[in-house]
Amino acid sequence: MLDVAMKRSHLEQMRDYRKRLMVKPQLRNLFLELTLRCNERCMHCGSHCGEVFSDELTVEQYRTFLQQVKEDMSTKGKMLDITGGEPLLRKEFFDIMGAAHELGFSWGMTSNATLIDDSVAKDLKKVGIGTISVSIDGLEQTHDEFRRTPGGYRKAMNGIESLIRYGGLEHVQVTTVVTHKNIGELDELFKIFNDMDIDSWRVINMEPMGRAKEHPELILTKEDYQTMFEFIRNKRMQGEPVTYGCSHYLGMEYEREVRDWYYLCTAGLYTASICANGDIVACLDIERRPEFVQGNVLRDRFSEVWENKFRVFRRDLSDDNEVCSKCDQKDFCHGDAYHSWDFDNNRPQVCFKDILF
Repeated sequence: MLDVAMKRSHLEQMRDYRKRLMVKPQLRNLFLELTLRCNERCMHCGSHCGEVFSDELTVEQYRTFLQQVKEDMSTKGKMLDITGGEPLLRKEFFDIMGAAHELGFSWGMTSNATLIDDSVAKDLKKVGIGTISVSIDGLEQTHDEFRRTPGGYRKAMNGIESLIRYGGLEHVQVTTVVTHKNIGELDELFKIFNDMDIDSWRVINMEPMGRAKEHPELILTKEDYQTMFEFIRNKRMQGEPVTYGCSHYLGMEYEREVRDWYYLCTAGLYTASICANGDIVACLDIERRPEFVQGNVLRDRFSEVWENKFRVFRRDLSDDNEVCSKCDQKDFCHGDAYHSWDFDNNRPQVCFKDILF
């Protein structure tokens, strides 16, 4: 465990760095939501994906938009993060990503991997995929029930094996959403993933957003959270590539213990997203509200939007809540993550004070 004084010094540097980012943000991650359609019906989905209709940009509209980004901001130091829905359900997927690859963008993808076989893995390699994160949310029965997809676990695991054999990726990651139901399966899941040639295992908690609000029985208890973070910390102490996600300030006990660096909500600072219909937003996990739409790539130049808007995200949420504004951790937490903030009542829905510290 790192020295507390060192952690505090690092967090103070992060606080000052965040202040500079609010004035001069640095785009690093640009998410492209290719579609809202999905072949699974996950109980935690923040976007309510499934057999739903959504307007979608054409291949040429993506090409024009990405060309503008390259001209105005360059491709250097930027990653396209491809998501959905299930991105591979977009029938023009390979045309879109082929265009991005030709323009020189690095890109990775989140996927349920159920549509990936050896042939698809080879095609992904041809259009330049660099990284992928595949969702495995428990052992076979638990995973299939949680994602409401019979046979989903086996298809996903086969997809991962195809990616390892033929994808030529820089990094293959598995992401597991931990719930009150599957937390007892972490040790067995570790054994399974440890026998595979994946590069990392990302362990995150179910968040109170989207469909998850319909299943409060699956939200982690205080004891569950403590169990999860101890599990991650112990694996990392053993040198295993297990990590918590980027969300949430965890206090002096766990900051820097369960992930590579310290908490920073990057929405509007490092991160922007393009919704399936072309709307420009910060993070796709943030509640879809009209006031958070900063523009649309069909009518606005993205670089101008990035430079001149996003003000709602370049501030501290803690200023909007009396309890948060008086908290002795607010300089490090800032009100926590935008995606888990209750904007109707101006309060955090997830706060680890009194749970972890």
